[in-house]
Amino acid sequence: MEKPFPYQLYLVISEEACLGRNFLEVAEAAVQGGVDLVQLREKNDTPQAFLNKAFELKELLDRYEVPLIINDNLEIATQCKAAGIHVGNSDMPPTTIRKSWESCRLLGYSIEYLEQLYNEQTYTSDYLGISPVFSTSTKTDTVTTWGFDGVRKVRSITQKPLVAIGNMNASNARQVVEAGADCIAVVSAICAAPKPKNAAQLLRKEIQKGLKNRANLLNL
Repeated sequence: MEKPFPYQLYLVISEEACLGRNFLEVAEAAVQGGVDLVQLREKNDTPQAFLNKAFELKELLDRYEVPLIINDNLEIATQCKAAGIHVGNSDMPPTTIRKSWESCRLLGYSIEYLEQLYNEQTYTSDYLGISPVFSTSTKTDTVTTWGFDGVRKVRSITQKPLVAIGNMNASNARQVVEAGADCIAVVSAICAAPKPKNAAQLLRKEIQKGLKNRANLLNL
């Protein structure tokens, strides 16, 4: 039986994505608007700068009881006592992470092609990132652009919690959830929004519409 995954709106944040605004202020506004899971993704920082941001963000998120996920850096994830880590196909394998960090609560793994659904890394993970659902400028090294049909296909194969990422916004969140995603991950839809709290509120409403519609269809 899979672990419960109660999260619906997943923010992937970096200082760069916040377009000059304080990333902690953006994160707090997003959480106030309905974000319930936050990943810190700093590809260009020094290890120390990344760690400092992780400590600051975790202190903030702890006040709201929102878990912190660290992108692809096991050392920083363990040092700041994050809730979990998210890795891709070319990063440290989930099996290795699980052996090194037994107390990891949320181990995410991005799926870029269907064959990955049948490997040991997927079985070891707590949730799967469907990446990218739509093409995006923030991630250019991907194999597959899934689209709505791809999300439906993945949902038909696995019962793992699915987090949709890749050019996700309020105009497509409901449809992606209806297709089978459990949670929507966003970057610019919140980080670059004039009012991050309002953007999060709108996304949350669309996700909940999608979940309700999907439940209604399942009950027909």
